[in-house]
Amino acid sequence: MSATVQTSACPACAAAPLAQEVAGRAPSGGDEVMLSLPAIHCAACISGVERSLSAMPGVRRARVNLTLKRAMIDVDPGTEPATLAQALTSEGWEAHELDAATLAGTQVDRTGRDLLMRLGVAGFAMMNVMLLSVAVWSGAEAATRDLFHWISATIAIPTIAFSAQPFFRNAWTALRAARLNMDVPISLAILLAAGMSVYETAQSGEHAYFDAALSLTFFLLAGRYLDYRTRSVARSAAQELAALEVPRALRVAADGEAMVPVSELAVGDMVRVLPGARVPVDGIVTSGASEIDRSLLTGESLPVATGEGAEVNAGEVNLTGALTVRVTAAGEDSTLHRLADLVAVAETTRNRYTSLADRAARIYAPAVHLLAFAAFVGWLWISGGDVRLSLNIAVAVLIITCPCALGLAVPAVTTAASGRLFKRGLLIKSATALERLAEVDTVVFDKTGTLTTGAPVAENLGDHARRDLELALALAEGSAHPLAQSLAQAARTAGVRPANVTDLREVPGHGVEAVWQGQRVRLGRADWTGADAAAQTATYLQVGGRVLTFRFADRLRDGAEQAVAALQAQGMRVLLLSGDNATAVAELAGRVGIDTFEAGVLPQDKAARVEALMADGRRVLMVGDGLNDTAALAAAHASISPASALEATRVVSDIVLLGGSLAPLGDTLATARSATRRIRENFGIAAIYNMIAIPIALTGFATPLAAALAMSGSSICVSLNALRLR
Repeated sequence: MSATVQTSACPACAAAPLAQEVAGRAPSGGDEVMLSLPAIHCAACISGVERSLSAMPGVRRARVNLTLKRAMIDVDPGTEPATLAQALTSEGWEAHELDAATLAGTQVDRTGRDLLMRLGVAGFAMMNVMLLSVAVWSGAEAATRDLFHWISATIAIPTIAFSAQPFFRNAWTALRAARLNMDVPISLAILLAAGMSVYETAQSGEHAYFDAALSLTFFLLAGRYLDYRTRSVARSAAQELAALEVPRALRVAADGEAMVPVSELAVGDMVRVLPGARVPVDGIVTSGASEIDRSLLTGESLPVATGEGAEVNAGEVNLTGALTVRVTAAGEDSTLHRLADLVAVAETTRNRYTSLADRAARIYAPAVHLLAFAAFVGWLWISGGDVRLSLNIAVAVLIITCPCALGLAVPAVTTAASGRLFKRGLLIKSATALERLAEVDTVVFDKTGTLTTGAPVAENLGDHARRDLELALALAEGSAHPLAQSLAQAARTAGVRPANVTDLREVPGHGVEAVWQGQRVRLGRADWTGADAAAQTATYLQVGGRVLTFRFADRLRDGAEQAVAALQAQGMRVLLLSGDNATAVAELAGRVGIDTFEAGVLPQDKAARVEALMADGRRVLMVGDGLNDTAALAAAHASISPASALEATRVVSDIVLLGGSLAPLGDTLATARSATRRIRENFGIAAIYNMIAIPIALTGFATPLAAALAMSGSSICVSLNALRLR
């Protein structure tokens, strides 16, 4: 049986039946799970993930949101999200289970579209009213002039009521709190210009100023939209960190194992953490051996061997062997959750920064009101009580002193500077970031993933015989350990072929072993292979009575040395704080030329170190990439993270370094200082304009229309000065 499909010229009419049909076909009685997909970046990723998910048992339907990097999946009851995440990861799509409860507060941000819509309406109305005004300026009189004025009023009044709402709302909020802000004189100027125009039109006056009121609204909305574009951030970093928490855990009890919400776990419960899974709680390992990747929390560049009695924390990743963990803290008490709280507090502190425009507004707003009121009272006395003339002059003063140039001074410069830095591979996310960067005198770097790529590189393959390299390659290809993977890649690149081995197996927490030519050979830790541990990062090959050492170095990120040198040349104090071991940190600091460094620094200690520097009067720029850096990034005066950083880290940072090189960092601070100078120059332009224009308005030589044109001219000058940054 086939359904009859009817078409309609009205999309809405066609959409309603279609929606009902789709809803009727929608699966019911199932569950919905959410997965985080941090690595997807294009439409091909979307289709690939959806195909992979749709082919999995228990999946009814899958939808991928590229913007949020999430998959929403309708599944049969009993289908485990962790199973789907592991299956998807094994197919090459990194996936993690998400707890929908932690994301319930996420909403679509409509502010930008709202401002853009109001700006478009104001611009369209302004152009139409200006066309009507041409007829009046050309000499239209009496009934014809009144008709054009009423048509202009019909267009202008609804437009102002709609488009100027952001200014009216902010002004009303400020007045209710018994204070003044920039939007109070702006709202007064718009309302008085429109009100005087309606009065003049009703009295068959020669002049109406609807075009002035609309142009004022349009220019100010343009500045407000530019300001919004530079300061919009999609989501809170604290929410991003919360999304990394594992919502469920495999609890081990006397009656067997069961998957339960982490919120149901209590101190003393036992949980099993499978290989490849993220640790859901803080706890003590009671059985099992594995290696833990804790780079997100501590910055350690290599996995750490973990066994009975070792501590593990929520957010760490279990790599090779199953672990049984006794819970010491879960949910809100876990290390990961406390780190999210640190970030939220630090973000709140950062938002207390007062911009140059805000500081100017505190002085400018009350001065404008007093001046306009003085003009009204003065001309009322001079003219012998002519309210109409006095009000016209007061409106002209309000319009000519309207802080449109001040409103554009900061966003115009910020937009120009952001465009310049974007061409150099830097994305500015915060409106006040450039002002704060210009004040920086201390730069703190993280090590792993920031100054380095975080990937170990084998550096002494040439010291070993071809036969030994073939054996090492055969063993390395049997392990998921980063050192083994790096060794295998380097050997393959050198044209080495793997030796023939049998009985290959990985021993969690130790390494890989196999049988080669009748003897057992091993590749792994020093104590397991009988080697003396080297000071440098290394893995060891045991062949009979011989032990060979393969050394590794963490590759420097491109431009790291140039960036450090450029910052030091500008008089910056440069420090290195890392959670890695002392030997690795000291070696790297020497390579890049940093004299002051600290090793073994925990996340909370990094944030405390940054806060201590700022308490001493320093202005700190933090450059980091890992979860362990987020609290320090949020606490710093300004922050930068590379594009390869964790999503939560990029969200909390003021600037994202899009390319792989750190070289642009030196130019970033120079551009920030230049931008701050342009902002101050714009304030100077606005001040000079007011010094010239205000006396003209006070003496009655400027109509409200002339005042609006003069105000527009000052705004254009400010914008042109900002473009010099490009």
